[in-house]
Amino acid sequence: MSAILSEKAKKIGVLGASGYTGAELLRLLIRHPGVEIVLLTADRRAGQAMADVFPQFTPFRLPPLTALDTADWAALGLDLAFCALPHGTTQKVVGELLVRAPETKVVDLSADFRLADPAAYGRWYGHAHAAPDLQKEAVYGLTEIHRDKIAAARLVANPGCYTSCAELALIPLLRAKAIDPDEIVIDAKSGVTGAGRGLREDLLFAEVSEGFHAYGVGHHRHMAELDQEFSLAAGREVVVSFTPHLVPMNRGILSTIYIRAVQGAAPQDLHALLSKFYANEPFVHVLSFGKLPQTHYVRGSNLTFIGVAADRRRGRAIIGSALDNLTKGASGQAVQNMNLMLGLPETMGLDQVALFP
Repeated sequence: MSAILSEKAKKIGVLGASGYTGAELLRLLIRHPGVEIVLLTADRRAGQAMADVFPQFTPFRLPPLTALDTADWAALGLDLAFCALPHGTTQKVVGELLVRAPETKVVDLSADFRLADPAAYGRWYGHAHAAPDLQKEAVYGLTEIHRDKIAAARLVANPGCYTSCAELALIPLLRAKAIDPDEIVIDAKSGVTGAGRGLREDLLFAEVSEGFHAYGVGHHRHMAELDQEFSLAAGREVVVSFTPHLVPMNRGILSTIYIRAVQGAAPQDLHALLSKFYANEPFVHVLSFGKLPQTHYVRGSNLTFIGVAADRRRGRAIIGSALDNLTKGASGQAVQNMNLMLGLPETMGLDQVALFP
């Protein structure tokens, strides 16, 4: 079996195809009518078929997995490459790719190009940025917020999963100066796939099952990303309170966000503002006032559900935001960005309905 291709299908490569985000990219791209998958890399799995790594792909004709350093970028003629490699390795790879194949566009799913300030990257990630000149042209890929810049970009930095979930809920409110930027508390919970597919003792079934815990308390790397985008939206420095938690489920993120309205705004006003902002967005849905989302609403889809409820304290509100960390939080948003960058319909290949139960 193979995808039904258009006459001028775009040639696509996935670098780092053996991880969860790589597999999610393939799940979406296999049935995408506008693309042809011509390259899959996975250094540790080089020479194997994708079906050997993820058996769900057995019915589909896919390129074999190859080592990254064997890729002939110029000869491949890729229209776009998805980079799903570990943090800290992507800057060098993308730099070499864009030198050898300057017509190829890149969507990077790591954190290597998300922070506009290379010095901030060094502080949060513990090593110097390896491609500061290339960083200058990278566009932050939160599609609903930076759509026009993404469409014109050669390099897009796909946002983090936690950050997408919170930023979609809060950026419209910060832009409208409807909430106090100094009183934002984000309490976020994620499924285990957010930690990747690597073998780690703290992610063993017995370590995660029947438990629930916070991690990265007071210093999670996504804080830098949140501060950057919230400060841009607010027009001044914002330092956010954010705590992530690991929940024993495979997929999904649920953020419960506590905010204070300003200028006498009621929670219903915040709800109306978000509803208007996202009224024509295909992948962001604002629920009726007082109803908060569940991860079940979005599992396996590229959707984000947002809800607003009144806090019992006057002038305060509680916002709920839910998305699938592998789809809208990673690979789905990456495909959404790819569509824009390649001039394809933004929703193409992304019409999956959430799985329930």
